[in-house]
Amino acid sequence: MSAPAPALPGALAGLAPLLDQYGYLAVAFFVLLDNCGIPAPGQTVLVLAAVYAGAGHLSLAAVVVIAFAAAVVGNSLGYLIGSTGGRAFVHRWGRYVLLTPARMERADGFFARHGGKVVTIARFVDGLRQTNGIIAGTTEMPWRRFQPFNVLGAALWVGVWSAFGYLAGANIGAVYRTAVRYQLWLLIALVVVCAALVVRHLLRRRRPDGGRREHADEGPEPGPGPDAGSEGRESEGPESGRPGP
Repeated sequence: MSAPAPALPGALAGLAPLLDQYGYLAVAFFVLLDNCGIPAPGQTVLVLAAVYAGAGHLSLAAVVVIAFAAAVVGNSLGYLIGSTGGRAFVHRWGRYVLLTPARMERADGFFARHGGKVVTIARFVDGLRQTNGIIAGTTEMPWRRFQPFNVLGAALWVGVWSAFGYLAGANIGAVYRTAVRYQLWLLIALVVVCAALVVRHLLRRRRPDGGRREHADEGPEPGPGPDAGSEGRESEGPESGRPGP
């Protein structure tokens, strides 16, 4: 016998009727939209579905499988959007949002080096969760490299929030407010890390090449001295100038 659903805080209470009426379909729909560039309360619906599972109204295993599949598919759709139309959009409209070709080139380089980490952790940050697939496609991150990190990020995101909602149960109100607070700190930490990486990259570009500096420190390779030519000529002796027989 299922227990009554606990009192829900904030956005969870507003979305409860949708989950009551559509169940797993609501989970799939909102999580997919939330991961392919369309602002939608996918994470909130996922937490709410896990709370319902804890109260016996839904199956936790079904919630996890459906949310995981929707997250992977949604981010893959975002990647396809970015890879097919992202470059054209940047060339046409980028200047209006200060996205110059030089900045796009730097973004390409940054994503080439750190794209895997961004795709993995982006789902835990509002804004990046919706756009990381589009950014990966626009910066031409290879599909074979993108997809494993997409799957890993989806598994971590669904696992964390499903466990969070399921275990919170009747204490969901207090726990939810705490999680929102720490999500803000996570966003701040991510911004700081990204800024540090950008600064390090700029400093490296301004420094002389490391290999050149090493060769400069070693000094020029020893070669023949200024007197080497004269010594060679002296060793030939006077006979060197005599004509042959």
